[in-house]
Amino acid sequence: MITVILIFSAYLLGSISFAIVASWLFKLPDPRSYGSGNPGATNVLRTGKKAAAAVTLLGDAGKGWVAVVAAKYFGNALGLGDEVIASAALAVFLGHLFPVFLAFKGGKGVATSAGILLGLNPWLGILAILTWIIVALFSRISSLSALLTALLAPLYTYFLLQKEMLTITVLIISILLILKHQSNIANLIAGKEARIDKSS
Repeated sequence: MITVILIFSAYLLGSISFAIVASWLFKLPDPRSYGSGNPGATNVLRTGKKAAAAVTLLGDAGKGWVAVVAAKYFGNALGLGDEVIASAALAVFLGHLFPVFLAFKGGKGVATSAGILLGLNPWLGILAILTWIIVALFSRISSLSALLTALLAPLYTYFLLQKEMLTITVLIISILLILKHQSNIANLIAGKEARIDKSS
């Protein structure tokens, strides 16, 4: 029963869109109405309100971290094993991608996946974040940074954690993240993808 509660709670937590919350707090337009239309930190940043983007980033990453850390705590206390951790990680990510509060139309999961990785292992999360930052510094393209990080995240997980179930979970999350970036991939190929410092 506790496993079901943890998974359901993780999904509901993932369904909270901090892009929407931050936009409301800072009296900004709905992030789905401008730029890429994605309710995420990069799109909120296009308003020029860095504080709102920071709230979005921290909130979306934080919910991923909280879901995994809570699952780890209760899983260890009750002897539930890695299954509950993997399930909670996937549930909070699916909540972000397909939030019940937004008619199942959510974000692309970059910040939330970073929070999940930090929750699984701090060094794993730091390595993924550093990968994103390095690619972003050279390319100035958020989606390219996310895609390359997603490709490498399962490898990082395998070598750092040495746990098959968690590696498979991160692989599934990476695949879903890449699928959510299909339009970005098409723009990258066409050379039309917006840069981080551009307004559209």
